[in-house]
Amino acid sequence: MNHFIAMNPQRGGNKGSASCLPLAEYDKLIAQPWLHDMVEQIRGGNDKLKGLMPFRCGHYSRFLKNHRSQKDADPTSFLFQTTIDIDDKELVGIAIEMARQLNCSDSIWKGMLLHLEYSARKKLHIDIRMPIGMTIEETQRAYCEALGVPCDESCFTPERILFITDQDSEIYRSPHWYEVLPQEELKKRRQAYLDRGLTIDGRGKAVDSLKLKVNSNHKVQSSNFQVQSNLSPAGAHQIPDGLPTSGTASEKSLIAFDLFAESAGLKNVNIDTEGSRHSSLLAIMSAGASRVMSEEELRRVVAVKMPSFAQERDCQQLIHDFYEKYGDSSKPFSRDVIRINAQAETQANQLRINNEELRIQGASAGNQTVQSSNLNVQSSEDDYPAPPEMPKKLPKLVELLVSQTPDIYKPAVAHAIFPPLATHLCRTYFNYIDNVEHEATLMCCLLAGTGAGKNCVQMPINLIMEDIRKRDKDNLKREKEWKDEVTRKGANKDKRKRPENLVIQEIDADMTNPAFVMRTAEAQEHFLYTALNEIDQFDNLRGIGNQQFRIMCLAFDPGNQYGQTRVGTQSVTERVTIRFNWNASTTINKGIRYFSKVLTDGPISRINFCTIPEREIGAEMPVYGTYDDTFRENLKPYIEHLNMASGTINCPEAFALAQKLKEENADFARMSQDRVYENLSFRANVIAYLKACVLYVANGCQWESEIEEFVRWSEQYDLYCKMRFFRDAIVKSEQEGVKSSKRGPSNMLQLLPNEFSYQQAEQLRSDLGLDTKGTRRMIATWVFRKYIVKVEAGEQGVNAGNDKADNSHCNYNYGNYSFYRKLCFLKKESK
Repeated sequence: MNHFIAMNPQRGGNKGSASCLPLAEYDKLIAQPWLHDMVEQIRGGNDKLKGLMPFRCGHYSRFLKNHRSQKDADPTSFLFQTTIDIDDKELVGIAIEMARQLNCSDSIWKGMLLHLEYSARKKLHIDIRMPIGMTIEETQRAYCEALGVPCDESCFTPERILFITDQDSEIYRSPHWYEVLPQEELKKRRQAYLDRGLTIDGRGKAVDSLKLKVNSNHKVQSSNFQVQSNLSPAGAHQIPDGLPTSGTASEKSLIAFDLFAESAGLKNVNIDTEGSRHSSLLAIMSAGASRVMSEEELRRVVAVKMPSFAQERDCQQLIHDFYEKYGDSSKPFSRDVIRINAQAETQANQLRINNEELRIQGASAGNQTVQSSNLNVQSSEDDYPAPPEMPKKLPKLVELLVSQTPDIYKPAVAHAIFPPLATHLCRTYFNYIDNVEHEATLMCCLLAGTGAGKNCVQMPINLIMEDIRKRDKDNLKREKEWKDEVTRKGANKDKRKRPENLVIQEIDADMTNPAFVMRTAEAQEHFLYTALNEIDQFDNLRGIGNQQFRIMCLAFDPGNQYGQTRVGTQSVTERVTIRFNWNASTTINKGIRYFSKVLTDGPISRINFCTIPEREIGAEMPVYGTYDDTFRENLKPYIEHLNMASGTINCPEAFALAQKLKEENADFARMSQDRVYENLSFRANVIAYLKACVLYVANGCQWESEIEEFVRWSEQYDLYCKMRFFRDAIVKSEQEGVKSSKRGPSNMLQLLPNEFSYQQAEQLRSDLGLDTKGTRRMIATWVFRKYIVKVEAGEQGVNAGNDKADNSHCNYNYGNYSFYRKLCFLKKESK
C-alpha cells in the first residue's frame, strides 16, 4: 500500500512549490521540535508565524514541475479526498464528535473519515474520502450539512493548501489517508466523473445531475446532492419514520423559535431551504431553543416553521440526538436564554389578550387570527427582562431609609443612600479579598426616563447629610468672612492667612478643577461629596482633557494621586489623594451618551448604576411618607457609628460574602461566556463588599443576616443596569477599537531561511504588516550591507529565471524569481 503527499516541508517555504513525497517524510516533519515550538507560538498569539509554516496539499499528490497551481495539478494523482475546515472554535468539539458518529452511521459517510487534526490556531481539519461521482464542492457542502456546520467556500479550490501542525495536534489517522487507490477503484471513480461530462479529477461543468443508487449505505438525493445522514451509529436511538408529534405547538414556543433563530443570525433567512436546513436547525437549538421547550414540543414547532424538513427522518434524528447528548434541565439559563424566554412569554401573553379582546368584540374569525410566525420580532427596551426583585427583608438601616419611599422607587433609593453614608467615614479602611486596602468610595448614578421620579432619592440623602451640612455651613461662613476681609484690605497691607481646619465636604455642582483640588487638600482625609441633578454637571471639573472621568476613576482606586502645579503665588498647587463620593441622576439616553466616549476606560465599572422601572400610562401617582423627627432620631445612631469609626476594620462575614459572590459571578461568566459581564463583575463585587462594610460599621460593627441577601441583590441589580444600558455599546466599542500590537520590532532577516526567494521576503513583509512595495529596496540594502548575497541559478538548484548573478549593488537585478543566501543571522539546520 503506497502513500504519497504533495507538500513543502520548509519553514517559510515557497507557496508555489510542492513536491511529491512519501507520507513517511510527513511523519518525520511533524515530529520536529521546531514545528512544535512554532505551533505553540501561534496558539500563544503570534499569528504572523502562520504564513511561514510548512504546508501540504489536500487534493493532489503531485504537481507538474513541483509548481503548485490548478494548471499544473496532475489529474492522475487526484486523491479523491478533501479537507473540511472548521473555523469556529466553539464548533470544534461538536464537529469531532459528529465526524466520528457519521463515520459509524448508516449513511453515505460510513467509513469515509480519513484524518482529524487541530489546525495552527487550534481549530479543526477533517479529511474525508469523497463519495463516488461527487465533486470537491458537492462533497464539502453535503458533509458540512451533515455535520451541522457552516461550509467554507474557500476550501473548494483544487490546489488548496493546509498548514502542517505537529504530531501532538493529530487526533485520528486512517490507514487509507493519502493512499494510492487500487486501479479498479480509480477506474470506477474516474468513469463516474466522465459520465457526468467532467474530467477524470472531477473538474469542468457537469452536463447532467448526479445519479447515485440509493441503498442502506448511500442515502443521497440525486436531484440536489443533499446527503441524508444520521447523527447516531446504526441501530442506536432509532425513531420511527414520519412526524412523531401530536397536538399543536404553543404560541410561546413558536415565538421563542423565531427569537432563537434571530439570535443565531438567521433573521429573515429561509431556514427550510435544502442545503442549509440541517445546520440552521442545529444553530437554533444551540442558541437555546432546546432549553425552553421539550423535545416533543420542538418537533411540533419545526413542523410549523420547517414543514419540508420536518417530514424527513434526518430532521427527527437530529432533534432526538441533540436532546440525548446536550439536554440537561439542571443547568442554569444563560443571559440570552433568560431574555428570550421572558420576551416570548410577554409576546405570547399579549397575543392571547389581543385575541381575547377581538373575540369579545365579535370580530369575524378570519380577521381575528394572528399567526405568531409572522410576528416581526424585535429586541427593544420593553422586551428586556425586569431587574432583580428587591429582598423582602432588609438590613435595619436600609429598611429605615426606604420606609417612607413608594415601592416603585425603593430599589433606586436603596442604592443611592450609600455614597452619603460612606462620606461620614474618615481614615477607615477595609481589606478586600485581594488583600488591597480600600476606603469606602461609592458613586451612584440613577438612570431613568423623563418624569420617572428621579427626585425620589433626594430626601433620604438630605437627611443623611444633615450633620455634615451643618458643619460645612459654619466653615463656609468662616471662609466668607476671610474673603471679605482680604477684599477690603489694600494690595500693600498685611492679609490674614487662609483659616485652618476649613473642612468643607459637600462641594457645589459648578466647582472648577482647582477649587476641587483645594477642597480635597483642606478636607483632612475626609470624603468630598456632591449630589448632581444632571450627570453633565461634572463637566465643570473637565479641566484639560476630560479630567472629570479621570477623577471618577482615581476616586475608586486606593492610594491614587492627583493635583496641579501652577507658577502664580495665588494659584493652587497641590498633590492630593482623591476621596470623592457622589450621587447623580439623568435620563437613560443622556447617560448612555455621556459615557459613550469612555465605555472601556474605567468609569462605568467603578460606578454603581440603578434605575426606576417605567410606570404604566395612567397609573396612580406614588405617595411618599413623612420624614419627621422620629425618623431623624432613628437614623442618628447609625450616623454616629459611621462618624466614630477609624482605622482598619475587619468584617469576616463581608469578606466571606465577597469571596462567595466572586465565585458566583465567575460561574455565571463561564456559563454565559460573556466577557463584558465578567469584566464588569470584578469592580461590581468590590462595590458590593464596601456596601456590606458600611452597613456593618453603621450597625455598630454588628453583622445582620439580612445584609448578605441585600448585598447580593444590590450587586446583581448593579450588573443588570450596566449590562442593560452599556453592554452592546461596550461590545461594539471593543470590536471597532484598534487592536494593540502583539509583537515588538522583528529582525526580518532572522525570520527568513538561510536561503530564501524574493517571494518569501515579500510574503514575510506582508505577514508583518509592512508594504510589499518596499521589498526591492530592502533586498538592495541587505546586498549592499553584505547581509546577503544573490545565489547563482546553478548553486541554488532551482530555476532562477533570467536573473543575473551580479552581486554589485549598482546593477543588481532584484527579480521576482531571484534567490538569496544569508551571510549573517544564519539558522541552525535541524538534523
